[in-house]
Order: sequence, then C-alpha cells, then structure tokens
Amino acid sequence: MNPQSGQGAFDRFIDVIEVTAAGFLAVVTLLVFVSVFLRYFFAWSIPDSYDFTRLLLGILIFWGMAVASYRGDHISVDLLWTVAPPAIKRTMDVFSALVTLLAMATFTYMFAEKVLGTRADHVGTFDLRQPVWIYYLIAWIGLASSILLLVLRTLRLVFWPERLAAAREPHSAE
Repeated sequence: MNPQSGQGAFDRFIDVIEVTAAGFLAVVTLLVFVSVFLRYFFAWSIPDSYDFTRLLLGILIFWGMAVASYRGDHISVDLLWTVAPPAIKRTMDVFSALVTLLAMATFTYMFAEKVLGTRADHVGTFDLRQPVWIYYLIAWIGLASSILLLVLRTLRLVFWPERLAAAREPHSAE
C-alpha cells in the first residue's frame, strides 16, 4: 500500500483500466458526433468512420467488461443470495467468480486466436485499408485485463473480502 494515496498497486491498476475504458467511450462519442455533424451539415464523411466506430466500440465493450467483472456491477439475479447466510453468500460469490473467470479465460484464449487469424489474413478497413488486427489486439488486452482483475477479485473474495468492499465504496453512486 502506498501510504500517501491509500491505494495499492492493484487498486491503481484497476483505476487505469477504468480510465482507459472511459477514454475509449469518449473517443467513440466524439467520433460519432463529428461524423454526424460533418455528414449533416457538409455532406462529407470521415473515411472509415463506420469501421473505426465499430472497432472502437468493440474495444470499449471489452475494456468495460474488465471493469464490470471486477466490480461485480454486471447483471445478476440475487434471489437466493439475498436470503442466504453470510457464509453461503461468500461461497456463492467465490463460485460465481470462478465460473466467470473460467468463461473469460476461454473467451480470451479464443479471441487471441481471432487476433492472430485476422493478422494473418491481412484484413483491413474499407476506405483506408488500415489493419484491423491492431484494434482486435487492443480489445484483447482489455480481455486479458479482465482475467487479471477476475483473479484479483477471486483472491480478495477468498482472503480479503473487506478489501473488495472498501474498493467499491469510492466508486459507489450513493
């Protein structure tokens, strides 16, 4: 822990992932706004704006999945969890984290194969023929980050559940 900031290295890493996902959201929003503005007022479009928006949106989703997986902010059904005693709740949390980790690890592995296949096939954007695999690689880095964050979440659920609760408090909307 860094005594000055009150955050450890993992918490700073989580913050970097969150800021990166937010940055991609800002870029996608700006690109769509500028593209619509130019098309509506000047009858001109940015070359490959559709491809860039589509690829950046995929990157945004994958980086956002990393944050949502760690925070536990994804959609869940808590019918049994809410009525269970604390020990059972913790067991259910660890089990669900492990299942999510396994699914994300499989997804990350399969997407790595997609990145390599796209690179080998020399797939490019429509207008500028920019290589698409670079965008896929950036999206894959977001997926790989989700693996790290899910491992961290699982470890915190098992050994330090109070750290996981404390990590959620500054980001709470309440």
